[in-house]
Amino acid sequence: MQILRTIMWIVVTAILVAFVAMNWESVPIRFWPLDNGDYLLFEWPVGFIAIVFFVLGFIPMWLYHRGVKWRQQRRIASLENALRSATPTPVQTPMSEPGDLLPETEAPAKDTPAA
Repeated sequence: MQILRTIMWIVVTAILVAFVAMNWESVPIRFWPLDNGDYLLFEWPVGFIAIVFFVLGFIPMWLYHRGVKWRQQRRIASLENALRSATPTPVQTPMSEPGDLLPETEAPAKDTPAA
């Protein structure tokens, strides 16, 4: 199963690198306006912009997933501890004779000789 995961990550990385390589044109991005009427401009490659905004959109969902997973693990541990404390431990009684384990009908008769 680990090999499939590794292959998947290699494919995703190759697709991402190909996307960035094909979209390496720099485009001007206008941020907030300045006092003189111009805008603050940055020239970034399109592929880099796409990756940055993908990561910015991915982080909240990843954090939510980690939070749910953490909460579920805590809930499972709590339930396991409650079950462990509610289950009584078996009490072993000492055996008085070795024949006590066999039912009465299967116990060998003492009068008959062994064959």
